[in-house]
Amino acid sequence: MPVILSNPNILGGTPCFAGTRVPAETLFVHLSRGHTLDYFLQQFPGVTRQQALAAFDEAGQGLGDMALRAAPARKAAG
Repeated sequence: MPVILSNPNILGGTPCFAGTRVPAETLFVHLSRGHTLDYFLQQFPGVTRQQALAAFDEAGQGLGDMALRAAPARKAAG
């Protein structure tokens, strides 16, 4: 089951944690401001620790995919 979903009927399609109206971006904003994961989870009790950790995994996979797509361009340029 997906951890982050986008539904046009929920916050205009903003990607949110499944089963909530909490935008996934909110997790990363909290962390970038120096808050802990525990603090985020206290502020948004509808999001589970498992969902938050899975969001990190999904974000990491997305970055890995971007790096793989960029690798051929870097190789051709070098």
